[in-house]
Amino acid sequence: MRSERKTEHLRWAINTLDGPDSSGFEDVTLLNDSVPELGMDDIDLSYSFLGKKLACPVIINALTGGTDEAAEINRGLASLAHKYGLAMAVGSQTIALERPGLDKSFAVVRDMNPEGVILANVSANSSVEDCLAAVDMIAADGLQLHFNVPQELAMNEGDRNFRGILENVGLITQACPVPVIAKEVGFGFSQESALKLFNCGVRIFDNGGKGGTNFLAIEGHRGGRLSQGLSNWGISTAASLGEILALKLPVQIIASGGIRQASDLAKAIAMGAELVGIGGFFLKILLQEGIQELDQRLDQLFYQTKAVFLMAGAADCMEIKKKPVIILGRTAEWLKTRGIDPVQWCRS
Repeated sequence: MRSERKTEHLRWAINTLDGPDSSGFEDVTLLNDSVPELGMDDIDLSYSFLGKKLACPVIINALTGGTDEAAEINRGLASLAHKYGLAMAVGSQTIALERPGLDKSFAVVRDMNPEGVILANVSANSSVEDCLAAVDMIAADGLQLHFNVPQELAMNEGDRNFRGILENVGLITQACPVPVIAKEVGFGFSQESALKLFNCGVRIFDNGGKGGTNFLAIEGHRGGRLSQGLSNWGISTAASLGEILALKLPVQIIASGGIRQASDLAKAIAMGAELVGIGGFFLKILLQEGIQELDQRLDQLFYQTKAVFLMAGAADCMEIKKKPVIILGRTAEWLKTRGIDPVQWCRS
């Protein structure tokens, strides 16, 4: 059952459009610096994450595993993560914890990128023992706990009871030998949710806002129970990022959900994210156009991101956080309604 679901999710993920709502980054603008006093050789996108250096602050985000097809996908993505110095997260490892013979479809990621940043992935309601086994399986540098209540409610075979999750997260953060990352899967963390998880010991958030892969739409294709009228449920990535940042907690934030181009990557970092996660976008290119095309697109993304940094007058990820960021439109209205002043990002 679980392996069939993995296969169906892959098929519908590459055939389902993003959205229908956007990530919100169209409302965010970095100012052009006409006299940056920089050259392309001065731009350094490197970032230290979980004790290892990345060449660019990007995570190839949680996608798949548990089938032969998934193993090949993970092999290809991990090879590119190694080539470009990116972090990578595997998809949910629950299937391999239930059927140990499937662990190789996940472990291949570490095989292909032995020194890289690799993140394990399980549900937030997993047992401590399963979390430790997932980390062990791929010698992970961090553990993503995914939160996907709307998707579970949409799946005919999904969970219906979410009591005790916070207590469980607290137990996991205490026992886990590597940092725990709370990861939304496309519906966005609010201030309230982030604060509850912070109080359980979470110090890294992948906000997973709406605007990218839409799991309610995917479950709708699978005959799900929430397919009518709820396709725009959730908080946009830009708004969710603003919400968590407004708490001013000592946390790291990974912005993900609908980030598809260098400008949005740079905007997320400028607002205050440490890294950016991209998943479904890479998957579609890999499966529809091949690994060589994805290789070229990653090279292009790297170049264009450096170009945006230069055009904004920022030599590195620390400098771009000091640049003025203008937030207008729906995202500004959202933040204002939530008591968050978007002018705080308009600095010089």
